[in-house]
Amino acid sequence: MANLEAELRGAVRGEIGFDATSRALVTMDASNYRRVPRGVVAPVDADDVAAVLAVCREHGVPVVARGGGTSIAGQATGTGVVLDFTRHMNRLVALDPEARTAVVQPGLVLDRLQEAAAPHGLRFGPDPSTHSRCTLGGMIGNNSCGSHSVAWGTTADSVRELDVVTARGGRLRLGRDWAGAPDGLRALAEGELARLRTGFPELPRRISGYALDALLPERGADVARSFCGSEGTLGVLTGAVVRLVEAPRARALAVLAYADESAAAEAAAGLLPFGPLTVEGMAADLVPSPAALPRGGAWLFVETGGESAGEARARAEAIVRAADVVDALVVTDPAGQRALWRIREDASGTATRMPDGTEAWPGWEDCAVPPARLGTYLRDFRALMTAHGLRGTPYGHFGDGCIHVRIDFDLLTAPGVARFRRFSEELAELVVAHGGSLSGEHGDGQARAELLPRMYGAGMVGLFERVKGVWDPDDLLNPGMLVRPAPLDSGLRFSVLPREPVDVAFGYPSDGGDFSAAVRRCVGVAKCRTTSVSGSGVMCPSFRATGAEEHSTRGRARLLHEMLAGEVVTDGWRSEEVRDALDLCLSCKGCRSDCPVGVDMATYKAEFLHQHYAGRRRPAAHHALGRLPVWLRAVSRTRTAWLVNALSAVPPLAWAAKRLGGLAPEREIPRVTSRTFSRWWERRRAGDGGVGGAAGGDEPARRGSGGVGQGRLVVLWPDTFTEHLSPAVGQAAVRVLEAAGLQVALPPTLRLEKPPVGDGRTVALDPLSLLRGRGRVCCGLTYVSTGQLDRARAVMRRTLDLMEPVLETDAPVVVLEPSCAAALRTDVPELLHDDPRAARLAAKVLTFAETLERHAPGWTPPRVDRPVAGQTHCHQHAVLGDAPDRRLREAALLTGELSGGCCGLAGNFGFEKGHYEVSAACAEEQLLPSVRDAPDGTVVLADGYSCRTQLEQLAGVRGRHLAEVLAEALEEDLRRDGA
Repeated sequence: MANLEAELRGAVRGEIGFDATSRALVTMDASNYRRVPRGVVAPVDADDVAAVLAVCREHGVPVVARGGGTSIAGQATGTGVVLDFTRHMNRLVALDPEARTAVVQPGLVLDRLQEAAAPHGLRFGPDPSTHSRCTLGGMIGNNSCGSHSVAWGTTADSVRELDVVTARGGRLRLGRDWAGAPDGLRALAEGELARLRTGFPELPRRISGYALDALLPERGADVARSFCGSEGTLGVLTGAVVRLVEAPRARALAVLAYADESAAAEAAAGLLPFGPLTVEGMAADLVPSPAALPRGGAWLFVETGGESAGEARARAEAIVRAADVVDALVVTDPAGQRALWRIREDASGTATRMPDGTEAWPGWEDCAVPPARLGTYLRDFRALMTAHGLRGTPYGHFGDGCIHVRIDFDLLTAPGVARFRRFSEELAELVVAHGGSLSGEHGDGQARAELLPRMYGAGMVGLFERVKGVWDPDDLLNPGMLVRPAPLDSGLRFSVLPREPVDVAFGYPSDGGDFSAAVRRCVGVAKCRTTSVSGSGVMCPSFRATGAEEHSTRGRARLLHEMLAGEVVTDGWRSEEVRDALDLCLSCKGCRSDCPVGVDMATYKAEFLHQHYAGRRRPAAHHALGRLPVWLRAVSRTRTAWLVNALSAVPPLAWAAKRLGGLAPEREIPRVTSRTFSRWWERRRAGDGGVGGAAGGDEPARRGSGGVGQGRLVVLWPDTFTEHLSPAVGQAAVRVLEAAGLQVALPPTLRLEKPPVGDGRTVALDPLSLLRGRGRVCCGLTYVSTGQLDRARAVMRRTLDLMEPVLETDAPVVVLEPSCAAALRTDVPELLHDDPRAARLAAKVLTFAETLERHAPGWTPPRVDRPVAGQTHCHQHAVLGDAPDRRLREAALLTGELSGGCCGLAGNFGFEKGHYEVSAACAEEQLLPSVRDAPDGTVVLADGYSCRTQLEQLAGVRGRHLAEVLAEALEEDLRRDGA
């Protein structure tokens, strides 16, 4: 390996990675398989590719070309050198609107091509659900299709010419009429014309094997087309000329509901004469919430196009009239269409979990049969699964007869793997019996290549091997795929994971308490690798800032997988490779909601840091920022906020403090309030004589759910940020909640014997608590985010002790800081999974807007009547949801949408040394531009303290909590009324 690496470094200008991180990141694609490569090379051009092939040929080391790594049959993994085209060879070289062609490099992401073509009214026809991260090279290698193939065909239908480097260094330009054919290919094909004319089934989604019938003279002897779908086994693609198609000016989406998937499947072929752009199908068991869909048990998504919205709608309505449906819906609004398509596109991820949480896997993801036989095939397919005791949820391209499905194979035990093999063999026979193809989109790879003789017969498979010999006589390129394949049940990626549960701190309730199962959630769909987010999406801000795989959710999950495997990453929890990859994770929790399989990297990061630093010295920032509640309470008790603020304003002292605390030198130290929110509360309460909406210390808790007039009791959570850094937010919230007729109390500060709910100045259960002084509730967020989980648990248990009186009431707990609310909803019950009080507290937690909506439904907020800008807090998006906030803003006439993404400060992240550049880059993605572009008079909303701090420090803009905006409007109304 050392000689190989040294020679590559001397011959190649691109990056070369033989380190553990580089290798670990590409051990898997989106399939069930795992192979450990020797190294990874990111070539800068075709000369680099030729140099890699020359060195590897000399050493007898295989070469695997990799695009986005989303292949599901194992063809993007290998034991030799992996070529990563996404770093450098990722350009759109040229686009000719007149000729409707584009020249692309193999690492170009499909969406980038679509964005460039759109202003000219053009698009690339095929569009897999992974369009935001799959590459053109990968699409050509797999002959990818997507949902619009009924209109625009497969990738092979869109290819004009291909630039290829052969295993022995030849430079070929492939095209029609034998253009670019390697020596011997024409003679071989012309000697097998009868086999080529009769040996391939005629169906729209026949992807399996080599497309040798494209070499027939009546089909133009198209070498480029025959190369498509060869999975990197014949040559290495370095460039392509592709055909573009005219995009419809307007589209409509008809969602047709049927009683079940068989009825939908049988109806699909009958819709093709209407010329739809798509005919996609899915059943109810794949849809988490079918509220947006018409009533039924299965649906066809049928898209139509036209020169105008009216024409597109008319075509969609004609299809609805012709279809025998239970119910139907026609959507012409682009936003509504995108929301519905998102349900379908996320299916490749959501299908990896059965409704009961059981894992499901690819392997038989995309068989295809003639569309007219799809209904019958699906019934037979379901029967075969039942006979083997398996479950799966079919969905996919019903108009093309191509079905995607993830099946709950047991790939962890020997009996389970044996059943996987038996089922695969029988399903291959079933597909062939229906005149189908083992692969209808994603290629054969290792998953299906072993079974190709059942589809094509030994003679045709022998011809495939001879063709491979013509192109690649040394078997250098992606060996084990398509011809002379590895067994379909070997090299499974799960075989290297621990068989016993790993001892961890969090409960992982969705994964049976098994950290390995949590890590297995990542199947490589790679939605985290998108370079932009739409709407309110968040995941994965660090990847978008750096473009590095190790900073994506998938990359980090791969490193954790290899950490558990112990082969590439050998230091376990002490791994520096994993630590460094997680270092730039913002713990935004975006993946918890945006990842189709629900990977929760923020939790995994906290777990890793806890284990990694157990018994070891922690970074200074963990103490400075992780223990922030301790330091701020100390400042409050000693009443030295004025001194802290004065000292931090002296540059040399501030520099020294930041250096000592491991903080970013570019950051300003926030000012600490001289009067905490709780002190304001106590003074206000004393001034009111113990009334004024606050529950007195000895007043019994209110159990009724009364309306506005009765003053429903709510407990306002004094989080660390509101308490010490932005008490104005808490003060504003009290004013608004009371204006809405609610009675506000703060959590107890002593552990109480009985359930008064107020300031807690009554009987203590433990007399020693009097000596210790009052306690303060805390969600433990800062300890969790820095991996100090033992301390976090202690803080959380103390909080539960204090909150016991509240838990005995029906009073909701109102949390103003979204990150703290998310911690109470998720981190507390998952970290204290053995304490039932944690779940009870989590169930009580409401956001500010949720509280007003649920417990003051008759209240009308003041009319602010101004536009808004800013950003939905990433934890709000991922854990809490923002629908009540949207409705509250709408009621207050706060118009406009908040941006998605992450502010980049993310609690402790943006303050830590070495994170400033990434933090600022995240803010520049959406937040700062949305504020800069806002018109005069716009209200800048930012409910999170981090978001407000980022706005102030990077843009000089004061962001405000929604409570502050409403409180200010209430005061203006009072002034007007008084005048």
